[in-house]
Amino acid sequence: MAKTAGRKRDFVELARGVVEQAIGEQMGGGPLEVAVDLRNQNAVALGRLGGKKGGEARAAKLTPARRKRIAKKAAQARWSSKSTI
Repeated sequence: MAKTAGRKRDFVELARGVVEQAIGEQMGGGPLEVAVDLRNQNAVALGRLGGKKGGEARAAKLTPARRKRIAKKAAQARWSSKSTI
């Protein structure tokens, strides 16, 4: 995921960026700057493999009582009266 610029952009700048992304080039006619992924692709693949296995392994290890406690806590957090927005 590309990092965003540190400064805030106004509505017109955001709209221009959306249009440029949609047409695939800059409004002036030049090509769009392509973000380069500098991550090591082998490390990315290994991390993805471990992440995919992790959830299944954790679920298999949990007891039904522990799963129930986790589910209750999640439901309570989801339906609590506190708004995070």
